[in-house]
Amino acid sequence: MNEHIKEKLALLPDQPGCYLMKNSQNQIIYVGKAKVLKNRVRSYFTGSHNTKTELLVSEIADFEYIVTESNIEALLLEINLIKKNQPKYNILLKDDKTYPFIKITNEKYPRLLITRKVLKDKAYYFGPYPNVGAANETKKLLDRLFPLRKCQVLPKEVCLYYHMHQCLAPCVFNVDPAEYQKMVQEIRRFLNGDYQEIRQQIVEKMQAASEELLFEKAAEYRDQIKAIDTIMTRQKMTQTDFVNRDVFGYYVERGWLCVQVFFVRQGKLIQRDVTSFPIYDEPEESFLTFMGQFYQKDEHLLPNEILVPPSIDLESAQALVDCKVLQPQRGEKKKLVFLANKNAQVALQEKFALIDKKQEKTLGAIQALGDAMGIVPPTRIEAFDNSNISGTNPVSAMVVFIDGKPAKKEYRKYKIKTVQGPDDYASMREVIYRRYSRVLKEGLPLPDLIIIDGGKGQVDAAKEVLENQLGLDLPIAGLAKNDKHKTSELLFGRELSVVGLQHNSQAFFLLQRIQDEVHRFAITFHRKLRSKNSFASQLDQIAGLGPKRKQQLLKEFKSLKNIQQATVEELNQHLPKNVAQSVWQYFHEENKE
Repeated sequence: MNEHIKEKLALLPDQPGCYLMKNSQNQIIYVGKAKVLKNRVRSYFTGSHNTKTELLVSEIADFEYIVTESNIEALLLEINLIKKNQPKYNILLKDDKTYPFIKITNEKYPRLLITRKVLKDKAYYFGPYPNVGAANETKKLLDRLFPLRKCQVLPKEVCLYYHMHQCLAPCVFNVDPAEYQKMVQEIRRFLNGDYQEIRQQIVEKMQAASEELLFEKAAEYRDQIKAIDTIMTRQKMTQTDFVNRDVFGYYVERGWLCVQVFFVRQGKLIQRDVTSFPIYDEPEESFLTFMGQFYQKDEHLLPNEILVPPSIDLESAQALVDCKVLQPQRGEKKKLVFLANKNAQVALQEKFALIDKKQEKTLGAIQALGDAMGIVPPTRIEAFDNSNISGTNPVSAMVVFIDGKPAKKEYRKYKIKTVQGPDDYASMREVIYRRYSRVLKEGLPLPDLIIIDGGKGQVDAAKEVLENQLGLDLPIAGLAKNDKHKTSELLFGRELSVVGLQHNSQAFFLLQRIQDEVHRFAITFHRKLRSKNSFASQLDQIAGLGPKRKQQLLKEFKSLKNIQQATVEELNQHLPKNVAQSVWQYFHEENKE
């Protein structure tokens, strides 16, 4: 903690407010709120913290604060400051889930649409539907039941939808607006949950068609009834009051908070929103911050009421939204909140299980690899592989793995410059020298382990350059393959020997991923270079075709075969007429021979 921060900590007031943590570049990295600024801000710089809070504190170079009249004012101010500054350690909701709505447009002849934007256009919006498939199926069913127009601009003649009986074609025919509006009202009733009367009407139509021996028509009605039943019975839970409500629940573990939001529309639980994020304040305070941000997004429309757990400050929650907020004490609503809390717990524990498994594959594999080789855990691994065919277009490639994961921005490709013919050892010496002489010159980070895709010869060639020419003593190992071209064994030590690794261990799987990745990277580069050189060599013999024109031909025609098949007129669109004629004659003379 620097002296500047110490001096400011001594001046903190014992009042509610917001604080803004800044880094050395004077950027706001975290915004928080406090009932007592003096106690809350000081807590960051005293005592022990978990790893993520320590990371936040390590970046703090300065802070500011804003005093408010109450804790609720601090909460509202915090939400506005987060929205304005988007600090990297706050809840930014970067995934920005946008849910679809079913929309009935505000037009003379309304249309039925699926949209993710809610506008103030006097249209009717129904949703949100967190499951986009459910929204699409519902719209598809309504299109079959109610023949509203589909075209954005009325065409001059009827379209296919008219012939499919899914549009009344107001573009051509004189459709009664009152009759049209009657359909719109029925759609609104259907989407509001009152579908039984519509279902009964279709049942009667099916029975009438069957009595008239119109069995195909009766089958259509039967399918419509099944579709209604399927969509409506997919709801997992129903309430009899048909009130639109959002139900919040949360769970805290390992410094993370998971919030579950159940969307109950027209008394039916249609889906949920799940969000997990690290927290640096009290869970209840972080929950309120999340809730305030949640309803600032256009796709999250306010329901008639919101249910929150009993541990949340009801007055603060009510200040965030312009609708009723309840903390149910009994009955079905209490069960809904309990269910939301339970689902939050399951989701967060599942997240940690996946994180633990991922860490076992990466950090755990690194630790095991270091233990097996007798070196410090190799957090930075650089791997090399050569690629050539009979010595032509020899290349080499390097991939970098940091903390067991590929760091693709640090991959490098090398064209071999000093080696003639297929000499793998000489190619490896050149690339190792070029890579690590540059590392030393530019002060780049040295690897904890170098892996060579090859055996003793390639490893010895790399060692010779590192130790004798560059004076570096770095752990270097070889990866040998079996006769099926699969990773077989790890070679390491002053006198190379096989490192004992179980082939079903995470450390061995990490080596497989590294070897496969460096081979893929090298062979892709080699193929690209060989293809480019082959293309260029075919065209080098044509007069008037320089590098730029060859590049233009490759860009336009994509392949040599397409150029061969092009007419003079097609070539002339990208080349002067005399050059286009020369290209055409060259390939056609070649074909005649």
